[in-house]
Amino acid sequence: MLAGISRFLTRRRRPPFPLAATAAAAAMSSSSSTAANISERPISPDTTRVAWVGTGVMGQSMAGHLLAAGYALTVFNRTASKTQGLVSRGASLADSPRAAAAAADVIFLMVGFPSDVRSTALDPSTGALSGLTPGGILVDMTTSDPTLAAEIAAAAAAAGCSAVDAPVSGGDRGARNATLSIFAGGDAAVVARLAPLFKLMGNALYMGGPGAGQRAKLGNQIAIASTMVGLVEGMVYAHKAGLDVAKWLEAISTGAAGSKSLELYGKRILERDMAAGFYVRHFVKDLGICLLECQAMGLSLPGLALAQQLYVSLIAHGEGGLGTQALILAVERLNNTSLEKKDE
Repeated sequence: MLAGISRFLTRRRRPPFPLAATAAAAAMSSSSSTAANISERPISPDTTRVAWVGTGVMGQSMAGHLLAAGYALTVFNRTASKTQGLVSRGASLADSPRAAAAAADVIFLMVGFPSDVRSTALDPSTGALSGLTPGGILVDMTTSDPTLAAEIAAAAAAAGCSAVDAPVSGGDRGARNATLSIFAGGDAAVVARLAPLFKLMGNALYMGGPGAGQRAKLGNQIAIASTMVGLVEGMVYAHKAGLDVAKWLEAISTGAAGSKSLELYGKRILERDMAAGFYVRHFVKDLGICLLECQAMGLSLPGLALAQQLYVSLIAHGEGGLGTQALILAVERLNNTSLEKKDE
């Protein structure tokens, strides 16, 4: 009988499942519950924590709109001094993209190059996805490579999160005035859920699955590139023809030649204001991505190729830190003239 009791007690001491497995199952259940709670909550200042990585010319204004709307904001920038304007208004400062993501339900990226996007989003030690809670959303607003956008979306899904590519158009003025065009790619339901945040920065249009937002933005850059060439060529022609270039711009602005590029940059060019609303070096990066996409598609776009070469010439002259309106300098050099002085 004692042997029977001993066998009974021994059996009772063995848990039906290994303790480690039980703990892991509980953790998974808790994680799934957290993800579900985050993904089901409506986005609002009362329920949603936001982070922003990249507080440069565009990011500073865009993140500022979220802060002004009452969202709890955590920021990170490689040059910490560029975050001070936001920190002085109440934003918290993180020491890495990972730390910023850990303090947020939605994290936005607005950095420079695809290599920056890759490290900011995917680095296993410091990247945003490594710190984002399951159910969280990563929104990349950098103009970047569509294939990288799809890669980030897949990595986010594997981590129980979501990723949206949402590059913008409208320059520094659009960022300041919250009138940006936002090209959104990813899961349609996730994009729709982000509407309360997007509307604080401009107008978002859903373009399709992962990478579609980036491809829409690249098409936008192709259109802008040739438009800018036409604008500065027209200005140089008007100058050489002896016209008052300011009056000429006013005259064409209400006709078929009117454009957003003319509206944004015509006066700046006349005033020799080359300060960057969008850097030449970043535009060259965008046009390079466009050319690679075209090569993969077997697509010949000679206007794009010409514009890219003219902008590359600005970088060769050390002008990559100027704004895209500095294209006038390249066309002036080709013609040994300048809008600043009257030709003989």
